[in-house]
Amino acid sequence: MRRDHRPYLIKKYKLRFEDWYVKHFLAPQFKHLGEGYTFFKPWHVEVFGEPVIVGNYANVIATKDQKVRLTIWSEKDDIKGIIIGDYCLICPGVRISSARNINIGNSCMLASSVYITDADWHGIYDRSLPVGKAKPVNIGDNVWIGDSAIICKGVTIGDNSIIGAGAVVTSDIPPNSIAAGNPAMVIKELDNNEELKTRAHWFSDYDDLQLRIDKLDREKLDGNTVFDWLRSLVLPRKGD
Repeated sequence: MRRDHRPYLIKKYKLRFEDWYVKHFLAPQFKHLGEGYTFFKPWHVEVFGEPVIVGNYANVIATKDQKVRLTIWSEKDDIKGIIIGDYCLICPGVRISSARNINIGNSCMLASSVYITDADWHGIYDRSLPVGKAKPVNIGDNVWIGDSAIICKGVTIGDNSIIGAGAVVTSDIPPNSIAAGNPAMVIKELDNNEELKTRAHWFSDYDDLQLRIDKLDREKLDGNTVFDWLRSLVLPRKGD
């Protein structure tokens, strides 16, 4: 589809249903889920194990073919698990697997198919070991991790850094850096003279943001009818 054929009220009812689904089925699976969250197609988000903590104003996008999976499996009882800060964006296909601790700071963006793990999930020589070596992963504030990047055990990524698409991060990345490649290496440093705006800036006036998004929905969906929406689903035509 080139555009959204849904009437405004149909979209609003869908958003309310998604919010209801999160409250009744997803939220109980988290140790903590902050306020102001948005989950798109939350029935494609899988949470396994505990503890999983997600801060305020999280945006989580999942699809049927690219589920979001937050998984904890450990032979230890007292672990920190997965901790995700405020204002974070998690795109379709993201997988976060922890045996010890994965800590993700505020305003981070995880692009599609990112994989973050703090363990090998088997021993190098004794492959009957269920976890293998495990070392915590620490990702600073305002980090942007590109499409299909892999963050391996024991890695620390400094504040504001960018990890290029497809990168495999096996060692620490300093703050304010751009890293790419396999294994990932720093290829550029950010310009300290440039002002950095984070996702926290976008959410600084949450009520106003909601009003602006609602106004945009009304404008873009103006004139859509239930009949035309149903017709586009059953009998799509060129230009839909």
